[in-house]
Amino acid sequence: MEKKLWGHVAIVTGAGQGIGFEIARLLIENGAKVVLNSYHKESNDDAVAKLNAIIPGCCVGLPGDSSDRKLIKEMVDLAVNNFGRLTLTVANTGVTIPGDFFSYKEEDFQKTLDINLKGTFFLVQAAALQMREQKDGGSIVLMSSVNGEQANKHLGTYAMTKAAINMLAKNLVVELSPYNIRINCVSPGATFTERTIEDEQYEEAWSEVTPLGKVAHPRDIAYATTFLLSEEARHITGQNLVVDGGWTSISPAPEGDTI
Repeated sequence: MEKKLWGHVAIVTGAGQGIGFEIARLLIENGAKVVLNSYHKESNDDAVAKLNAIIPGCCVGLPGDSSDRKLIKEMVDLAVNNFGRLTLTVANTGVTIPGDFFSYKEEDFQKTLDINLKGTFFLVQAAALQMREQKDGGSIVLMSSVNGEQANKHLGTYAMTKAAINMLAKNLVVELSPYNIRINCVSPGATFTERTIEDEQYEEAWSEVTPLGKVAHPRDIAYATTFLLSEEARHITGQNLVVDGGWTSISPAPEGDTI
């Protein structure tokens, strides 16, 4: 396998399992070193151990709340101190708290904004500052969602944050491009992860309303993310790559369901 990310160093948040973990794994398979973050220490340590079992010394971890600015700085410092630099960043951490608009709780609203927006914004800021100081560019991917593109019942707050993430990437093109730092979004559709596997009807129901006839798996999202991080996407910035099997083109949600 070609190591197209050889020499690169990445931060990946929300990577204890699911999409984030698969992104981290594909990055190391392509030659990158990774600083991995997951909220819970147990899942963080387990993910780091699994990656280092593939390629020893490829990964270090830092558990905790990725919206905490102190932790964000520690992640950047960990990358530099262990691997000498920081060239790639994936702001993958996100939270979904569904709820009826008319009774949505302020604490759920604030938690969603803190994790999805505050954490993303300040991780990008810290990573870009380090990349600017290094003077050799970098690439950043923000994890958005098809819900930032299309309405879905009971996901108003979540959808708002994902639409904001899309606009953040577009807007930061102006400020990051002079330093050869690219920034893009990936928007997954229905994806079969540890979270959605708990719903026995999820895969069948979403496959029926997805034009390609199947839901995504974490590896599908990881392939798109790795592409945008790599030199293969060297002239792509400010874009949102939707990975949804065609769902946003024509398809409704299954009755009573959300992504």
